Parts: sequence; structure tokens; C-alpha cells
Amino acid sequence: MRPAPTILHLDMDAFYASAEQAAKPSLRGKAVVVGGLGPRGVVATASYEARRLGVHSAMPTAQARRLAPNAAYLVPRFSLYRAVSDQVMELLGRLSPLVEPLSLDEAFVDLEAGGTADDAASARTTGEGLRAAIRAVTGLSGSVGLAGSKMLAKIASEEAKPDGLLLIEPGTERELLAPMPVRTLPGVGPATGDHLRRAGMTTVHDLAEAGEAELVRLVGKAHGHGLYRMALGLDDRPVVAERDAKSVSVEDTFDVDLHDRVRVRAEVERLAVRCVERLRAADRSGRTVVLKVRRYDFSTLTRSETLRGPTDDPTVVREAAGRLLESVDTTGGVRLLGVGVTGLADYTQEDLFAQAADARELARRVEAEDRAAPAEGGGENAPAEPEPEGAELLAARLWPAGHDVRHEEHGHGWVQGSGVGRVTVRFEEPWSAPGRVLTFRVDDPLLRPADPLPLVRYAADYSSWPASLPKSRSRAGFPGDEESSP
Repeated sequence: MRPAPTILHLDMDAFYASAEQAAKPSLRGKAVVVGGLGPRGVVATASYEARRLGVHSAMPTAQARRLAPNAAYLVPRFSLYRAVSDQVMELLGRLSPLVEPLSLDEAFVDLEAGGTADDAASARTTGEGLRAAIRAVTGLSGSVGLAGSKMLAKIASEEAKPDGLLLIEPGTERELLAPMPVRTLPGVGPATGDHLRRAGMTTVHDLAEAGEAELVRLVGKAHGHGLYRMALGLDDRPVVAERDAKSVSVEDTFDVDLHDRVRVRAEVERLAVRCVERLRAADRSGRTVVLKVRRYDFSTLTRSETLRGPTDDPTVVREAAGRLLESVDTTGGVRLLGVGVTGLADYTQEDLFAQAADARELARRVEAEDRAAPAEGGGENAPAEPEPEGAELLAARLWPAGHDVRHEEHGHGWVQGSGVGRVTVRFEEPWSAPGRVLTFRVDDPLLRPADPLPLVRYAADYSSWPASLPKSRSRAGFPGDEESSP
């Protein structure tokens, strides 16, 4: 524990949903739900208006629709969220060299290491300055917690939500924690919480009063020791600038179980390519390829293959994932597929280039055989005619709800929905008034996908912050900004 509250925790408020509201004037002040929209979709983030209706993260989207039938349901736009996250992390980096990102919208900052705070007064000033800078640059709000430890700083930011700041003065930690539920403490999930409740412990005060020996008896030595220290407000973990990833993976849950073995393999290959894209974006390579398959009965199987050395070659990963699929029975149907790479390294072993060449040659032969197969005539293996539902699914993938589009006559807009061969678009920009709604054919040649616009048309120049106040205003730099109106 530090004698001064110089550890800062920032948590952006309802990040994905708030970014969507900022980008879409017609949705401001309304319930917005971001996540998967299919029958098996899950809520990623809900706006505070939707939360008041009972919607929350990790809830099935189908349940959210029952609670908030009039909310706007949108597919995530990660390119926008990453762009905003980069802006926020750049501001945090100006406060200290020790910034520990936890996700796109959350991070710890060691203010003492950056020389930007050494007592409660300077920490509060820095925290308020950060909140103002984030709003000026991104148009969004973030909640800030300040304390002498990471655990307490995170609890403080949660208590400050939405759009607030809470500073925990040294010496007041136990008083603050005492009435809080045990689930407030990190690592206390539903199962541990229920176990403690059955033992008569519902608050942090109860844990502190029970003593370390009793907690060790209830939940085991390692967990009991840590739980007791947290109940006393003790946490010595440092802010770590680099959090080394142990794996990179992607996965998809399908609205309808996949039964066609060819389709399953095609999805695995597509996921393998996406996985390698993430791997390369992180400038990493990996040695072990992992396949995850969740079947129709919710049973989950994983298979892995360790290569001769690290690789970031998409063909190598794709072929390895394909070989792993051969060992999995998918007869009853598949509801989820995932491909990952572990054993990460910062280089690619040279001898894998030969392996990749072999795999590419094999892939070319398989492709040639697939092209030749239909020429042999019909039969039970001949490709079936696409069903009408397939056309609707294709339209939904081409025009995801909430994603950006541009029409040559009407300008920039976003997709409100698609179906029956039509796509409905609302034409508005983050800095405009709520726009009009028009409907087009899904194959309209004048309509095309577009990049997100910046959330703030003219962002304050914080290039010298926090040493001085903003001096001028400059164009926000987001993908697609070159297409926005002057």
C-alpha cells in the first residue's frame, strides 16, 4: 500500500454503447445495445438507458430484446473502438511511462512514476484533468478511481460511475470496504460468493472479522490468504507497463448449428486466417495451434498441434487447424468454432517457410479438386441451391446493423437494418442533427461500406498536455476522416 493515492484506474463509461451514441445523433439519450444480434448473440455493452431496463453485459441478446424491445441493437464496430482507445491510451501515456491496459476501455496508471502526482491534491487534479482531456479529444466520458493500490483504485472507479471521480484517502480503506458485498473483491465470483454467504459472510467486514485461518479453511490456503489481505485493503501489486499475451485466438458462435462438414472446414479456415491477422497485428508468431469446437449438446472439445517452431504464416495455421478438425466428430452439429495460437514468440523460425510452401501446394491441389468435382455431374454430393434464408444472412453480413456506409448522392450514414432484399440507412454524422432514413436495394451500386468518422469533428490539441492547457484545435484523425464534410 502506498501512503498517497497515486495509482489511477480509468474505466470508460459503457464504452461501445457510448461510442455508438456519440457517432449517431438519433440514438443519444436512447437505449442502445451492442453485441451479437443472432439467436445466440450475447450483449457486449448496453447504454445506461438500456441498463435501467434490466439489460447488462453477457446477457443473451434474445433476453435483452424481451426486456428492451424498442432499443437499438447494433453489431460492434471494433475499428472505431480501437481508434478511440488509441486516443485515450495516448493521453494516459502522457501521465506516466507505467500504463497497464486491461482492455480497450480500461487501464491502470502509476502517477508517481510519471511525476504527475505525489499526494491526494495533485492526484485529484490530475484525475480531473484526464477526464476533461478524454471528453475534449473523444467526446466520451470516463470514470476515474484514485487510491494507494490497484485493487482500491479499480473499486473506486466502479463506485464513481458514471462520469465521476472517487479518491480513497490513505487510512480510510477499511472503513470504505467494510459495508461492501464480498463480490466487490477481485476473484470472488458467484461460486465463491455463494460459499461465503452460506458461511454467514456477506460483506467485506464479515471477511475481515472471520480472520485468515477461517477463510483458509473455507476456500483454501492460497485463495483464503489473498482474500483476507484484500478484506483489510492490502494490495502490493505494481502497475506493469507490458502485459505479455500468452495466446491469440478468435471464435464464432453460429445462429444455426452447422451440420455440413464442408461448411465447418470452411469456417475453421476462415477463423485461422483471422487469427493470424491478429497475430501479425501484435508482431508475434506462435508455435501451437489450438482448435475449439462446441457441439450441439454444449460439449466443448479442444485439440492442439505443436509445430516445429513459431509461425505467422496463415497457410500453416489453416492447414494445422484443418488437420485438428479431422479428429473431431461434428456429426450432431456445431454451434461454436474457435482457432487460437499459443506459445507466442517475437520471431518466425526459418525452417517453417518450407513447411508453409508444402502446405500451400497441398491447398492448391485441394482447391483444384474442389473445382473439378461439380463437373462430374449431380448426385448427393452436388452443391445445393442456396436457400432464401441464405440470401438474408448474406445481406445481414454485408450490411451489419450500426455499421457505416456511404451513398454517392446522400453521403455518410449507418445501417439501421436489412432484410427482404433491402437495406435501411439513416444519413447523419456525429456532429450533425438526427438525419433522415432511406431504404435501398442491398445491391444498390451507389451504396458501399465506409470507415467510421471521428466522434469529435475538431478535437482540442493536447500535444503539450498535461504541462499546459490546450492552445488550438485540430482535425481528429480517424479512418475515413478524409471523406467527412468540411
